[in-house]
Amino acid sequence: MKNSSYEIQLRPTTVADLDVLFEFQLDPEGRHLAAFMSQDSTNKEAYLAKYTRLLDDPTVNNQTIMADSVIAGSIAKFIMEGDAEITYWIDREFWGKGIATTALKDFLKTETTRPIFGRVAFDNFGSQKVLEKNGFVKIGTDSGFANARQTEIKELIYRLDL
Repeated sequence: MKNSSYEIQLRPTTVADLDVLFEFQLDPEGRHLAAFMSQDSTNKEAYLAKYTRLLDDPTVNNQTIMADSVIAGSIAKFIMEGDAEITYWIDREFWGKGIATTALKDFLKTETTRPIFGRVAFDNFGSQKVLEKNGFVKIGTDSGFANARQTEIKELIYRLDL
């Protein structure tokens, strides 16, 4: 789908994409906003092992977000405690350009599991807007230890039913 300045496409994530996606999630500002990351998220070997396993998991729908012909991020559906959840990561170079909103809109056309939940740090206003623009409704809050911040923070819980 075309947004203001990029042709956005989703394609299944491959092992070859993981090196680029690993580098994206090392960005300090991105890590701060994402907040809830695994303890070993800066360990490339652990990252590659984990995500290579997830690529083979039939309950996970991993897609790579392409902006023109460049990897701009990733988006996925996974199951946590019996609920379908959405996660996405956009390289900082592409923030504020509508790419996450467009990618999520496109993703939700083919990933039809409902309800589907999104969780976002209380101060990640960009991600909150992306979810809301795609019909997600805030249904509650939770708190938990955010590895990227090394402290407990509030998390907003969103849900999409349609």
